[in-house]
Amino acid sequence: MSVQTVARRYASALADVVLAHGEAREVQSELAEWERIIFSNAQLLEVFKNPTIPYDQKRKVLSALIARVRVRQTTANFLQVLLKNQRLSELNEINRRFTHVLDERSGVVSAQVMTARPVPPDAQESLRRKLSTITGKTVRLNFDLDEELIGGVVTRIGSTVYDGSVRNQLDQAKEKLAGK
Repeated sequence: MSVQTVARRYASALADVVLAHGEAREVQSELAEWERIIFSNAQLLEVFKNPTIPYDQKRKVLSALIARVRVRQTTANFLQVLLKNQRLSELNEINRRFTHVLDERSGVVSAQVMTARPVPPDAQESLRRKLSTITGKTVRLNFDLDEELIGGVVTRIGSTVYDGSVRNQLDQAKEKLAGK
């Protein structure tokens, strides 16, 4: 089974639990911190990935870390389930899917916006409103710069791309002039 499939299943199950208990954002935040802890320490990651290290030793390491960091019981239980099922090393992908599932269930979509120059806050808000109207959902904008666009905006929401860049318009004009 692929990592994405496994991550989706764990993320959906966790979302069911945290939404029922009203602790979605808190658990999401705690798991993001755990991802940083585990993946910023190569030795710790190796302990959890290494199949030759007995489960009991891994469990003791995880329990000691949980006691030190002090997390919600739901987070602790989820980390222990991941460890037991040898999935703790996939926490980064599970977190990514978990965020996506929570966003889906709350009617939020992420939009990746590429511009040639920084966008002023009022223009960002205007774009957010237009995209919310188009999608019918609350939109979270993430901006990146790409000077090759020359001007305009390229926005990606899921697999849909809205390309209003000057570069794209020039490419289209070039194709028309070439008779393609």
